[in-house]
Amino acid sequence: MSTAYPFARPLYVMAKPAGASCNLRCEYCYYLEKQHMTADGGAVMSDQLLERFVRDYIQLQQTPDVLFTWHGGEPMLRPLSFYRQAVRLQQHYGRGKRISNSIQTNGLLLTPEWCEFLHDEGWLVGISIDGTRDGHDAYRRDAQGRPTWERVVDGINLLNKYNVEWNAMATANHFNAQDPLGFYRFLRDGLGCKFLQISPVVERLKPHSDGRHLAQVFDEDCPIAPFSIRPEEWGRFMTAIFDEWVKRDVGEVFVQLFDATLAGWMGVPPGVCVYAEECGHAAVMEANGDVYSCDHFVFPQYKLGNILTHGLPQMLYGQKQARFSQLKRDALPRQCRQCEWLKACHGECPRLRFLRTADGEPGLNYLCAGYRIFFQHVAPYMDYMKRELLAGRPASGVMRLP
Repeated sequence: MSTAYPFARPLYVMAKPAGASCNLRCEYCYYLEKQHMTADGGAVMSDQLLERFVRDYIQLQQTPDVLFTWHGGEPMLRPLSFYRQAVRLQQHYGRGKRISNSIQTNGLLLTPEWCEFLHDEGWLVGISIDGTRDGHDAYRRDAQGRPTWERVVDGINLLNKYNVEWNAMATANHFNAQDPLGFYRFLRDGLGCKFLQISPVVERLKPHSDGRHLAQVFDEDCPIAPFSIRPEEWGRFMTAIFDEWVKRDVGEVFVQLFDATLAGWMGVPPGVCVYAEECGHAAVMEANGDVYSCDHFVFPQYKLGNILTHGLPQMLYGQKQARFSQLKRDALPRQCRQCEWLKACHGECPRLRFLRTADGEPGLNYLCAGYRIFFQHVAPYMDYMKRELLAGRPASGVMRLP
C-alpha cells in the first residue's frame, strides 16, 4: 500500500566530496575561490563524514524518494571507490526509500570503468559544456591553460556508448551569447542533447589581497566582469533559442527555463529554486561537513553549522535557514511586486539583486531587462499552452510540469 505525504516537501543538500578542488580553471568560475574561505579549503570528504552524511540525509527526508547530488569543484577527483562506498551506505541506510543519484562533472575524467558504474547504478550525469568548440574553449580551460572542448565531447560520446543518461549544463556568457543558434543547434544536433539547463554567467570584480578577484554577493558598486552576459544579451539569447525550439523541438528537447516559465504561468512550483517564490530548500555541504544555505552563498554569515556537530533537521528547518528562504520574497522591491512577470521569475536569484529600481529602491535583479524581453516574447505561447493544459489537452505532449 502506498503512503501519501500531502504536506511533505523534499529537502536537498548538494554534497561536495572534493570541495572546491577542480582540474579546470574556468575563467568565470565562482567556486574555485571558495578554497580561500577556510583553512582546510583543499580537504576532501572523509569516509566517516560520508557515512554520517548518507545516514542523516536519508533520515531527513519526509518523502519516499531521496536524491543525492554530488557536485564540486570536480567531484570525480574523488576515486570511483568513494562512490561505490556511497552506494553501499545508501543501500544500508535506505530502509525502503527510493534512492537516486546525480553527479555534475566537466567530463574530463570519465573512463569506461566510470561509465559502467554510472550505467549499472542508474546515475544521472550533468555535463558542463558551453556549446561549440569556440564558445566552450573561450573560458573553460584546464589548469595548464589548454582547451577542453574536445575532451568533454569525448566524455559525452563515452557516456552515450555505455547508455548513461546525461543532461547538458551550459552557461550563457558574453562570448557564446553572440551565437545562440549555433550554441543550441550544436547541443541538439551535434551531441543529441535532450535535456538542457542554461545558467547565465554574471560575476562582479573586486580584487582581494589573498588572490581572489570576484565580488561577494553583499559587495556593492563592483564592476561587471567582462565574461558576464549582459541583460539584453540574455533576453535575446533565450528568445532566439525559444523560437528555434518552438518550431521543431517541442516534446523532443526540454529546456529548463522553458519548463519553469510554463510552471509560473500555471501557478505551480517551477522545480528550480532560481524561479521559485522562496528559496532555501537546497543547501550545500562542503567536504569538511560545513553546511551553507545555498551553493551561491558559501560565506561565513550563511553557514548553518557542521553535520558532525549539528543535525541536518536542526540546520535546514532552523530559524536561520527560514529567514534566508523568506528573504527572497520579502526583499522584493515594489517594481518587482507590481511587475506582470512576477509569476514567472519571482525576482530570480537573490545573488543577482544588486541594482536599484527606477525609484532608487535596492534589490532589482541585474538580469531584469533580459527577462522582460524573454517573457514578453514567449507570453502568447505560454498562454496557449496554459489553455491547452487547463482544458485537459497535453499541449502536444510538451513541457514537463514539475
